[in-house]
Amino acid sequence: MQIFAATYTPLKKDNSFNPAVIDVYANHLKENDLSGIFVNGSTGDFASLTIAERKEQLEAWANNKKGLKLINHVGDISLKNAIDLAKHSRDKADAIAAIAPFYFKPGNLGQLIEYCSKIAAAAPQLPFYFYHLPVLTNVNFDMQEFLKKAIAEIPNFQGIKFTENNLVAFQEVNGSAKGKDIFFGVDEAFLPAVAAGSKGAVGSTFNHLMPLYANILRAIEEGDFNEAQKLQRLSISFVKTLDQYGGFNGGGKSFMRALGVDCGPSRFPHTTLKNKQIDDVIASFTKLGLDKYLKISDTVK
Repeated sequence: MQIFAATYTPLKKDNSFNPAVIDVYANHLKENDLSGIFVNGSTGDFASLTIAERKEQLEAWANNKKGLKLINHVGDISLKNAIDLAKHSRDKADAIAAIAPFYFKPGNLGQLIEYCSKIAAAAPQLPFYFYHLPVLTNVNFDMQEFLKKAIAEIPNFQGIKFTENNLVAFQEVNGSAKGKDIFFGVDEAFLPAVAAGSKGAVGSTFNHLMPLYANILRAIEEGDFNEAQKLQRLSISFVKTLDQYGGFNGGGKSFMRALGVDCGPSRFPHTTLKNKQIDDVIASFTKLGLDKYLKISDTVK
């Protein structure tokens, strides 16, 4: 199964991009047996980054990806910016992805296909993925219909990052994939998505909890579904615990520090956890039994 970590954007204390962290970050993900990385996405706060910062981040990862497959998210509310980012990805990324424009939105499926086609054509040698995230974009067309049109009209279309907590719709799209990748993007439903036939996933918690997800897959292979369910509940508890500190994006990013990867502060409106809060989170995870699936750095023990 292909599993991609949706990466955080490392920042310095002054809130500027910190490329120095990428090498340590890449080593952490490689050691945890990830298939690849999804850069400049929602977890990476792409909407809070400048175009120059998104390009700089891609360059940093391209030079330090340690053999991980790199998908660069290039979507933007400006089609011109998205095309620019796609062109910049040509010799750096292994694939590109684009979210639907979310301010002035496509009014029908044809307009969404047109948007994707123009971005994909800017980097024709790279596989193109559509990033389906209706809870944030409020763009929610039938993905089965999108899949049919994209296969017919976009030569380098390779699949969908399906980030919608709708397993019925996911099963329908996955069943119609015709060899394309349908990556599931809701970590809290990882187990039922695998049961529904998922062959790939992209998510934030793979940054932290890959040993737990590896054990879920192992339990499924061994037919121990009680164990798989127990582990999935731990994943949900992980998200809920960090979400209590002002939202998961900021909490999850801050918690990377406990794993030896200091991604720095979060940009507004996300919160940045203080050291005492991280200690409290670690204590909560230990009480839950999550600690054995987390490689807590010796510096915070």
